[in-house]
Amino acid sequence: MFTGIITAIGRVEAITDKGDRLLRISCDWDCAAIDIGASIACSGICLTVIDRQDHWFEVAASAETMAVTTLGDWQQGDTLNLERALRLGDELGGHIVSGHVDGLAVITSVTPDGDSHVVWLEAPQSLAKFVAPKGSVALDGVSLTVNAVKGNAFSLNIIQHSWDVTGWGQAVVGQKMNMEIDMLARYVARLAAFDKD
Repeated sequence: MFTGIITAIGRVEAITDKGDRLLRISCDWDCAAIDIGASIACSGICLTVIDRQDHWFEVAASAETMAVTTLGDWQQGDTLNLERALRLGDELGGHIVSGHVDGLAVITSVTPDGDSHVVWLEAPQSLAKFVAPKGSVALDGVSLTVNAVKGNAFSLNIIQHSWDVTGWGQAVVGQKMNMEIDMLARYVARLAAFDKD
């Protein structure tokens, strides 16, 4: 489990296809202290550490992960939002995030607004019902609050700090983002559907 609070920016150093896709990711953590088998959210995708050295770790991604996330498009040199798994006693600063991507949202506009940026995205039809004003959503692993909703579209207000310390500072129109809906919204929708049956 994760919180959607990004603690490092990683860089894809190498990509190797050996059955699964292996990605070597560098960052400023003490990567040698990361346990083999640990989970790390890489731009919102929960991946398992299979190797590490002082300033890099390696993860493996299956064909399924590449098909349903942005990972299949990652290139050497790309930057990623990173978060280590939540530990008992850690501060829950964002919201509960599983690192299981539900679909891809697409940025439709980016507008500066004072020190912040207003970003509109289009959600897949199947996920739009889970997005509500003042509700939570994780995009590329970042926990965010929804401002407004219009049909499948929704807006966010990204403050300058988040813009500066995550991949949001590179956001462009047309960019696809790994989207994870709020876990509470998922269960509320399931209960509502169950009550109708």
